[in-house]
This record gives sequence, C-alpha cells and structure tokens, in this order.
Amino acid sequence: MRLALVPSTDPADYRFTHTLRTRFSETDAMGVVHHAAYLLYLEVARVEFLRSIGHPYDEVRADGSDLAVLESFVQYRRALRFDEVVDISLMVDNLTGTTFQIGYLLAVDGETCATAVTVHGAVDAGGRASRLPEWIKGPGLRGG
Repeated sequence: MRLALVPSTDPADYRFTHTLRTRFSETDAMGVVHHAAYLLYLEVARVEFLRSIGHPYDEVRADGSDLAVLESFVQYRRALRFDEVVDISLMVDNLTGTTFQIGYLLAVDGETCATAVTVHGAVDAGGRASRLPEWIKGPGLRGG
C-alpha cells in the first residue's frame, strides 16, 4: 500500500476546487448518491485541475504519458444526496520519481461529506511504469 497522504478537512489547505451538482442517475431510491459515484467525482476534479494548470489530460496523453490510478481510498462522512452542489477540493503531495498522491475534500455548503486519496503512477503508452513528467515536479503544483 502506497497511501501516505492524510487529507485535510480545511478547504484552505487545498490548491484547487471544482464544483459539480449530483445527478439523479447517481442515486438510489432514497436519493442518496451511490458510493461508486464518488470515484467519478474525483476523476472529474482531477481532469479539471490538470486543465487549470495548463496540462489538459488529452495533451498529457499525447505527450506519451498516462497517470494511472494505482490506489484509491474514500472516507464517507455524510451521504451526498440528489441535486446537491458539491465542492471537490484537491491538492497534490507525496511525489516520488514515478508516483504522486492527490488528497480530496468533498463538501456541501462547507460541511465535509467525504475525504479521499488517489495514488497515481506514470506509465508509458505501452502501460509500463515510467518517470513522472517534469512539469508534475515543478514549483507551485503542491499544497494549498
């Protein structure tokens, strides 16, 4: 297990926030968002974060790298419900030569609903482990 990052519940600790609205199709008969939908929310926030720092994911891939998810962890604190507006904040940390971790905070109206961590590894077009792109290691990517 590579997970080492402990995500904060303080929004000020995060570099980036993406907002989305939960959809009816993601809920059960009681209007509660299914636990698997949270992983999709993390992915949406990750892709928007990369776009915001000038590295849209399609360009990352075109440059010969993929940032594969190696591990994921979600701690559910309060159920998300249909039609809620969710702020998904994220920060990058625990960089090595080939992996990095992203911590997430999912909140509705300032109330923590979940925290999460994903561990990513760089792989080449053939799916083999590779070094992280230099821009990931650059100044200003990590922290809040």
